[in-house]
Amino acid sequence: MGSLPPFLDLPSPDAKFQQIDQTTLLNLFKSQQNHLNYFFQNLNLSQALTFTQTLLNCNGTIFFSGVGKSGFVANKISQTLISLGIRAGFLSPVDALHGDIGALSSSDILVLFSKSGNTEELLRLVPCAKAKGAYLVSVTSVEGNALTAVCDMNVHLPLERELCPFDLAPVTSTAIQMVFGDTVAIALMGARNLSKEEYAANHPAGRIGKSLIFKVKDVMKKQNELPICKEGDLIMDQLVELTSKGCGCLLVIDEDSHLIGTFTDGDLRRTLKASGEGIFKLTVGEMCNRNPRTIGPDAMAVEAMKKMESPPSPVQFLPVIKDDNILIGIVTLHGLVSAGL
Repeated sequence: MGSLPPFLDLPSPDAKFQQIDQTTLLNLFKSQQNHLNYFFQNLNLSQALTFTQTLLNCNGTIFFSGVGKSGFVANKISQTLISLGIRAGFLSPVDALHGDIGALSSSDILVLFSKSGNTEELLRLVPCAKAKGAYLVSVTSVEGNALTAVCDMNVHLPLERELCPFDLAPVTSTAIQMVFGDTVAIALMGARNLSKEEYAANHPAGRIGKSLIFKVKDVMKKQNELPICKEGDLIMDQLVELTSKGCGCLLVIDEDSHLIGTFTDGDLRRTLKASGEGIFKLTVGEMCNRNPRTIGPDAMAVEAMKKMESPPSPVQFLPVIKDDNILIGIVTLHGLVSAGL
């Protein structure tokens, strides 16, 4: 266990504060686990399946709404669905009554999250949403609440009690709301046969998206960025080219841009050590690697990274070639890392 921050060693300014010991914290985690187990053991799966199927069959947008902590959960679940390519959104019950309800239509579903089912803002929203023709679903944890009496469908989330010692702070109820909503979202993902590529298309800035979207041609250096030389060039005449392009190598080509081989800064050190002053007379072609690893422009960028790291030893770059071994670019490990792969 790491050392505590200095301020934790200071005496508490409030004498009422007590130290939190490991046993107390462990018991809280165990209690929360038991409360969540109660939810799993008592959830009506038939009811949950009907709810999930209803969302799957929605021809419009699935809106979620809630107030306070339930509102945060409802917003998060809507964002999960959106990231899966499902038309969804969060509808603030307050803003809805001031114009945002205009987004609702008769083809939409409105899911109302509320622990008690008696939230005034949601109850005021119900008749307005019905007037728009939306299908209403309540997701609550208290039996016999007002929302269940006015919605088209109801889902009960079994709640034993809140972890809060006063059974007041909504920490267990929001946990089961999140578990329920996100699990349904993944069920919808599977039912819609969402592919890894489709998921990645919705996350182009994340590592998952980049690894499944970007190809070598999207991240490679091209043309005037390439450290190019001919096999007859003297090594010492190409030092500037070797060091200035930031690739750590020279790409050796013929008159028709066919790749002949590569010469790295590591090759330079080894040649200098072995040849001494003789290096002044050596050509790049005499010392280059004529069988380098290469990759095509349409390969996935993540495949290039794997190829660089593969046995017998890792490399820092791959020449990019097209048909007939024509050099068109270079992809570097540094470039892939900088791209977030």
